[in-house]
Amino acid sequence: MFHRTQRLLLRPVWPEDWRILLVGIADEGVVRNLARAPWPYTEHDAQSFAASPVSDPRFPRFLLTLPGQQGSQLVGCCGIDGREGVVELGYWIARQFWGRGFATEGARAVLDIATVLGHERIVAGHYLDNPASGRVLRKLGFQPTGRTEQRDCLARGRPTEAAMYELRLQAIRDDAVAA
Repeated sequence: MFHRTQRLLLRPVWPEDWRILLVGIADEGVVRNLARAPWPYTEHDAQSFAASPVSDPRFPRFLLTLPGQQGSQLVGCCGIDGREGVVELGYWIARQFWGRGFATEGARAVLDIATVLGHERIVAGHYLDNPASGRVLRKLGFQPTGRTEQRDCLARGRPTEAAMYELRLQAIRDDAVAA
């Protein structure tokens, strides 16, 4: 599945993408905000991630790329996951693209896709020491649940406190119908 936004092309992750993934994510400042990425992030980690297919098409993940005349640049990755019966949004942005609205733009596209796929509710969280991610979630319409949880963080080697959010996708559907 592919999707185009104003600036980004969202596309599947392919096995040959491991090198560009490694360049984008092999940054402790990026990885420390992800649950399942180790630090240091190695070639093997990038190869494993790029080679692992999406097992259920209801839960896609995308490379966020910035098309250009010299080819596409990797901006980050965004997707939804369906572990434990809960649909969760996750994303990361390569450091060189921080602060330019790409997380919001890419995640909004993934939420549009989640709506089309029939998901009703999406959850997300951010580690308390990453308030920028919380700002992204609020821009997307996520509401704080008022709860924090100890969430796994492989790169930090310990569970880390995260603020939890949720988004009811019916509101997005209602807005689309009204437009």
